[in-house]
Amino acid sequence: MQGRSPQPSMELNRLLLLTSFLLHVKEDRASPTRLVCDNRLIQKYIVEAKDMEKKVGQCQALPALRCPAVLPLVDFTFQQWKSKSNETKRREILCDLALLLGAAAGAQGQVSDECGARQLSQLYRHANSFFLLLQTFSWEAGHWEPSCSPHSMEQTHISSIFLTYRQLVQGKLRFFFYDLAKASCKQGAGDSRDPPCEAQ
Repeated sequence: MQGRSPQPSMELNRLLLLTSFLLHVKEDRASPTRLVCDNRLIQKYIVEAKDMEKKVGQCQALPALRCPAVLPLVDFTFQQWKSKSNETKRREILCDLALLLGAAAGAQGQVSDECGARQLSQLYRHANSFFLLLQTFSWEAGHWEPSCSPHSMEQTHISSIFLTYRQLVQGKLRFFFYDLAKASCKQGAGDSRDPPCEAQ
């Protein structure tokens, strides 16, 4: 029993952080970019994305999906990214997240294995928190509508869903948060805002 005690504490800490995260969004819609001034949050999500990808790889004999998951192609070049406005970047990431959420939800209905189902549920929650957050960021009038058609691919391997999510968080989302911080955040003592080295 003693060996299991840290898990509830970790879950509680994560829940408290996410609750604070979402409450801050709700109470500070006029200046949502303040949320990205502390880069520890996005780094935390990157670590958790890598951890989920590793854990689902350790699940035993996950079957191929009967209905392929439609996943966004999240690769991009730095030059292309720099040429886009923040609103264009936001909408592009929302499209990617919408497709990823649909893939995760569809896979959940096809996976009976407890290990795989647990990781899919966690991925869905994390991706959805980003999806809700980015809808509060807007540089144009009106609400985001799910009418986009991102480049996509079909995959039958559940691990591909986790790979795509990790690449999205580590790539577009990290660069997007960095762009907002660079434009809006004041550097404090000891706060390094060096740009990400690469989009992986």
